[in-house]
Amino acid sequence: MFLFSVLLFFVFACLGAWLALFPAGRDVVAQSMAVIGRRIGRGLSGGYRQGTQQAAHAGRSAGGRLLRALRFLQRRYLLVLSVLVLLTVPPMLALVLSGRNMLGGFDSDDHAVNDQVADLLKGEQLAAPEPLPPLVFTTAEVTMVRPMLDGANRNWQLLDPDFAQRLLLVFKIMKENHGYDMAILEGYRSPERQNSLAAAGPSVTNAKAFQSYHQFGLAADCAFLRDGKLLISEKDPWAMRGYRLYGEAAESVGLHWGGRWTMMDFGHTELRVAGTVRK
Repeated sequence: MFLFSVLLFFVFACLGAWLALFPAGRDVVAQSMAVIGRRIGRGLSGGYRQGTQQAAHAGRSAGGRLLRALRFLQRRYLLVLSVLVLLTVPPMLALVLSGRNMLGGFDSDDHAVNDQVADLLKGEQLAAPEPLPPLVFTTAEVTMVRPMLDGANRNWQLLDPDFAQRLLLVFKIMKENHGYDMAILEGYRSPERQNSLAAAGPSVTNAKAFQSYHQFGLAADCAFLRDGKLLISEKDPWAMRGYRLYGEAAESVGLHWGGRWTMMDFGHTELRVAGTVRK
């Protein structure tokens, strides 16, 4: 709709400039309107043939004036070009500089953050938990569900600071409100690892390099800790309840939860930033 409005403005502006700058143009329009009026009048009074002849004569006369106007345009093309630039450049600059959000609805991905959560995010900076021993991520139970997890990066420092604070707040909510301890399985992911995972098939991921928020430190895969062991499988009722609570907590702080996707990824959360990933 915005582009159509710009185009409509451009057309009317050009027409107005033509009428304002070129007397021949005004004569053509005035003559044409007069001919149309006379033709309608004569048609109503029954003088159709005579009106047609006069209209044809007037049309030839108007054509001559139009030809003279075109010749004038040829002689003054620099002036016309300057007017066109002045009329087109400002709206086009407005469109380009406005960014993608001017076309409302395409990037309306952000979840609302309630006032209490917003205050928490503005408050103290939450500290990342101590890293777990590498053996926790390579047990038979974990490898069965996530076979390529041993090469994952779990460094909180490589995450976007805003996303990291939101995710840490989710961890805090899950612990204090619901009694679930959580751990990050993978945060930042290199482009090479992303392509490697994509090559493993759609059961792992459909996203190639730079098509995932992981490459920008804006996504993480998480799971639960129970009795010192990672529990990833949603087949466990306790874990499935935790995933639902995790999704609610993530969305309450403005994150997107993978459990709502067609190919559900219950442990995944991401902070979407417009124009970040490739489509």
